[in-house]
Amino acid sequence: MRLLLLSTDTDVSDDNRFINIEIKLADQENLVDTLNRTIYEQGRRIDQLEAMVAKLADHVRALRDAGQGPINERPPHY
Repeated sequence: MRLLLLSTDTDVSDDNRFINIEIKLADQENLVDTLNRTIYEQGRRIDQLEAMVAKLADHVRALRDAGQGPINERPPHY
């Protein structure tokens, strides 16, 4: 009878162990999905910011080439 109880205790222990592992695995999968979404969104935002910087650089170049704008001009109070 005692051997049967040990076997049952081990089965319950193994079941709990597997349940804990499955819970941890599910948490890890959720974390990986969240990180992937975050990386994707950051990559999109970086692309947007790079496009914005390129447009601003083009705009500054156009102003410089047209002779307009306050590039290297002294403020009026000097």
